[in-house]
Amino acid sequence: MLQRRHVLTLPAAPLSVALARRTGEYVYTSWGVAPGDTVLDRALLILSELVANSVRHAAGVSPSLDVVYATGGGVLAFAVYDRHPHRPDLLRAAAAGGGLAMVAEVTAECGGTAAVHPDPGTGGKGIWVTLPLEPA
Repeated sequence: MLQRRHVLTLPAAPLSVALARRTGEYVYTSWGVAPGDTVLDRALLILSELVANSVRHAAGVSPSLDVVYATGGGVLAFAVYDRHPHRPDLLRAAAAGGGLAMVAEVTAECGGTAAVHPDPGTGGKGIWVTLPLEPA
């Protein structure tokens, strides 16, 4: 169960990539994840790519995006929601290469999961990633 959660709404603009990453680093370290932790570094890499994809591909339909940061039950989790109706197939994207392939590859290397979920409230989608935290 994810006990902690923080939501950040950002404009669908390039500057949001760095802001989402810095916020993630701040939020997770304030929740006890060690700065420089391998899982945190990989999570921030994946998060940056997901925000960049939303900015690049959804900004025309989605002037803002939501980033959800969460942790609990031994996992670090996050999601990026935008209002664009296209839901990418992560398995197909992994085979095709590009940014989502990196997301799938790094997530798998960490033993995590990535999934695309429809957002009925906006007609868009969210891409959720969970990564196991190494025991302290």
